[in-house]
Amino acid sequence: MQEQDKIYSSRFQRTGKFIQTGAKVGRNYLKHFSKKLVTGEDDQNSLNESNASDIYDALSNLKGSALKVAQMMSMDQGLLPEAFSSKFAQAQYSAPPLSYPLVIKTFRQYFEEGPGALFDEFSKKSVAAASIGQVHQASKDGKKLAVKIQYPGVANSIESDLRIVRPIVGAMFNVSQSELSHYLSEVKDRLIEETDYQLELERSQEISAACADIKGLVFPKYYPEFSAERILTMDWLEGQHLNEFLATNPSQEVRNKIGQIIWDFYDHQIHTLKQVHADPHPGNFLFREDGTVGVIDFGCVKVFPQAFYERYFHLMKPAISDDDAEFTALLNELSFLLKSDKTHEVEHFKAVYKDVLELLGRPFFSPEFDFADKAYFDEIYSLSDVYQNDKLLRNAKAARGPKDAIYLNRTYFGLYSILHLLKAKVTTHSKVNGLFKKAS
Repeated sequence: MQEQDKIYSSRFQRTGKFIQTGAKVGRNYLKHFSKKLVTGEDDQNSLNESNASDIYDALSNLKGSALKVAQMMSMDQGLLPEAFSSKFAQAQYSAPPLSYPLVIKTFRQYFEEGPGALFDEFSKKSVAAASIGQVHQASKDGKKLAVKIQYPGVANSIESDLRIVRPIVGAMFNVSQSELSHYLSEVKDRLIEETDYQLELERSQEISAACADIKGLVFPKYYPEFSAERILTMDWLEGQHLNEFLATNPSQEVRNKIGQIIWDFYDHQIHTLKQVHADPHPGNFLFREDGTVGVIDFGCVKVFPQAFYERYFHLMKPAISDDDAEFTALLNELSFLLKSDKTHEVEHFKAVYKDVLELLGRPFFSPEFDFADKAYFDEIYSLSDVYQNDKLLRNAKAARGPKDAIYLNRTYFGLYSILHLLKAKVTTHSKVNGLFKKAS
C-alpha cells in the first residue's frame, strides 16, 4: 500500500478534497444514468462500488474524524449498501500509512529525537494503519513493542471535519437535523478524547487492571516513558484479526470459548465498571492460537453516569411495557418521549420503543444465546428500515433519547456483530439481571 508523504491539515485543504470527491461522485452518477438511457441497464451495484471507492480514497487520505465516521458506518451492517460497508471496513486496520519522515517529525515534536534514538529497533514501515493513527513495531531491551503514532493535525480538525461530513451522513442515513446534531455532538466528545493518547494510556492501564481476572483476556503492558500526547507505546501482542482467524476454520468449541471471553469482558465493564471500551470493531482484538483474546485499543471509552445506567437498564427489563405507567415514566425520564409530544405520538413511540428494546435485550434473558441465528440479525438490520421509514421520527423537531445511550447502543451492536461473525453460542445471563431484581 502506497505511503502518504503529506496530510491535508487546513480546513481549506480538507474542504477542497471533499469538493473534489463530490465532483467524482457526480460524474459516476452521470455515467450511470447515461448508460441507463442508452442501454436500459440499471447497474446499481457498479455505481455503489465506484462511489464507495472514490469516497473511501478521499477519506483515507484525509484520515482523522472523517475516516473514523466511515469506520463507524461500516460496523452498522444493513444501514449501507454492501459496497460501502466492505470498503469502509478497511478503515479498521488497513488505511494508507504515513511515510517515515512524518513519523520522525512527530517523534521529534515530543522527544526531541527520532524513534531510532529511543528504541533498539524501529520499523520504518507501519504494520497497521487505521483512521486516527498507525502502528510500528519496535524493540527495547529485548522486549517487542507496538508504537502507535497519531496522524498530524487529526486532533485540530475534528470540529471542521464533522461539519463537512454532516450533510453526507444526513443524506446517506436520511437522519433529521435535530437527531444528527444530537449524535455528532457525542461523537465529537469521544473523538476529542480518542486523540488524547495520555488519556488513553491512563484508561488502558485502569481498565486492563480492572479486567485482569477475566480468564482468557490478554492485555499489553504500557510504557509511559515512551508515550506522549500523540504517541503510545505498549507490548507487542501476537494474534490474528478476526477475518484471518476465521479463515483457519476454528472449531465450534473454540468459537464459543472466544465468544464467551468477549461477552464477559463487556458485561464486566458495563455492569461493574460503568465504563466501556466503546469501539468494538474487529481491528481492536487479536485472536490467539491458545483460545485467548488480546485487547489492544482503549482510545474510545464511554463512562456512564449512575442515574442513566439504572434508568436505561431498568427500561430493558423483560415485559417492562406491561406496566404502562412505569414504562411511560422511564421513557420520559430518558427523553425518548418529550413534553411536546401529542397523544398519538406518545402511543406511536411507545410501540416503537417496546419492539426495539425487546429485540436488543433478547440475548440477556435466557441462559445462553446463539449469535449464529441469522433470523435474529435480520430483525436487527431491519431496524434501520423502521427508523428511516417512520415519518413521525423523521419529522421530529428535537432529538430523542439521552446522549449517553448513543455509544452504549453502538457498543452492543458492535459486540453482537463480532459474536455473529464468530457464530458463537454464549452464556449470556448478565449481571444486569441483578439490577432488575433489585428494582422490581
